[in-house]
Amino acid sequence: MSAMPGPIEELHDLDPAQLHAQLPGWTTPKVIRGLVTRWPLVAAATRSAQAAVDHLKQFDHGTLPVTATTAPPEAQGRVFYNADMRGFNFRREQIPLKVVLDTLLKYAPAPALPSIYVASTTLDSFLPGFRQTNALELGVDDPLASIWIGNRSRIAAHQDVPDNLACVAAGRRRVTLFPPSQVGNLYIGPLDFTPAGQAVSLVDFAAPDLVRFPRFSAALAHAQVAELGPGDAVFIPSLWWHHMEGLEAFNVLVNYWWRPVPAWMDAPMNALMLSLLALRDLPPAQRAHWQAMFQHYVFQADEHTAAHIPEAVRGVLGPLDQAGADHLRGVLRRRLER
Repeated sequence: MSAMPGPIEELHDLDPAQLHAQLPGWTTPKVIRGLVTRWPLVAAATRSAQAAVDHLKQFDHGTLPVTATTAPPEAQGRVFYNADMRGFNFRREQIPLKVVLDTLLKYAPAPALPSIYVASTTLDSFLPGFRQTNALELGVDDPLASIWIGNRSRIAAHQDVPDNLACVAAGRRRVTLFPPSQVGNLYIGPLDFTPAGQAVSLVDFAAPDLVRFPRFSAALAHAQVAELGPGDAVFIPSLWWHHMEGLEAFNVLVNYWWRPVPAWMDAPMNALMLSLLALRDLPPAQRAHWQAMFQHYVFQADEHTAAHIPEAVRGVLGPLDQAGADHLRGVLRRRLER
């Protein structure tokens, strides 16, 4: 019998006004029950899906179509690859938001729904004024706020580099989390050909094939799960794998991404991709040597790493700032163009 996920740690009765004092220090997943129950959108959704749609429509930019992902009923909400993994089981269309919302209401009573999923749509661009009416003070610098709208959906386990606070505004969601260390047990697909930009687990969580993916049982032993209703939120730390399910015929989620690092820092995935090109296929002894180099200069770097070099000539080994990052990018570009 497969291991069962444990619960995500829960916080109750957290005053939203106190979130900004606590959120920046969190490093492990948390469910915050009732965090945004005072949002007008949540109040509307509690009355009906129609009321929630009416609330969203009042902020619709009107001239910017959203990107809607659609899939046939037989996909059963799973946004994924097609059978041979050379393509996908969905298509994307540019559609006015009000058409998406009306279509979701139209299909809601149907027993077998085509999947409709508007993912990661920037609030300030597409729903100007929404954030002011449905406000939340996070206490972090420059969060990117997005909205996700759809019917029943299953989004394969994936990870994001930023920290993430996801708030359920309508419907219900089930979130299953895995620590970053479970990468080897989740059977991650291609890094450079993905359904939505991030590499995803190939395991179907609704029917895991433990013959093909036997280590997934070990991943489940480390999993954490929670079901969220309107007003609930979940904090997903950077790089935690998360499988997201929309459980109702109408679901709305608002999330905030942020990275508590200087803006000049590059995307870590770029370093991984370059490492695949430069290191992975070296002879084992040479890989071991480079592992020691990375440990010394990156993963265990401290104030002693370059202390023996005069400060004025430490170059890329000195403290980085915007100017230093620009210089380092220039060095990399020249090296890659050789």
